[in-house]
Amino acid sequence: MPYKFTFDLSRVPRYFFTEMARIVYEKRVHKKVGSALKDVIRKFKIHEATGLSLSDAVQLFEDFVDMEVRNLLEREKFRKSKKRALFLPHCSRKHMDNKCKAKFEPSIPSYICAHCSSDCLINQAASIAEKRGYDVYVIPGGSCIYNILKTKNYDGVVGVACGEEVKLAGEALSRANIAGQAVPLLKNGCSNTFFSIKTLEQVL
Repeated sequence: MPYKFTFDLSRVPRYFFTEMARIVYEKRVHKKVGSALKDVIRKFKIHEATGLSLSDAVQLFEDFVDMEVRNLLEREKFRKSKKRALFLPHCSRKHMDNKCKAKFEPSIPSYICAHCSSDCLINQAASIAEKRGYDVYVIPGGSCIYNILKTKNYDGVVGVACGEEVKLAGEALSRANIAGQAVPLLKNGCSNTFFSIKTLEQVL
């Protein structure tokens, strides 16, 4: 968990993120957005809704802006990709103990979803992606991605993660000339993390 704070953005409307990204992309100000972002956060009362300090909220949403802008910039290249993978965080599983029937395969390294709980986010996401031809990995940490990419020849990757991890992964994907798309975690932590299935479907 790279951030030093926890967050839950599940009550923040999705259009906030897309509108924020659209404006900064059009004005080419996403690298200088800090002070303007404070005003937007105050206007939407985001720090009150999330319980974050203003500085933590600014850091978090700067990363969200970067994520949305990167998605916009990479989208056309991603659409042309043929061999795709989806990386999911294992902390979004419904159960983090032996109630989860996923098997960890260290040679990959990834959990293999057993599709045991219909209300499990990972099961839902994996099922949607597999039907669309994606290879699906449920990973315990960002370093696993690099190990997988070394042995596979993907030209398109979708990752579900917090902004800080997406930033690091995006740099690696750029060096490898792999088109990437990101879906943000709306709630972080060591377990019960949350992301929007609807957003994932749109990105896939």
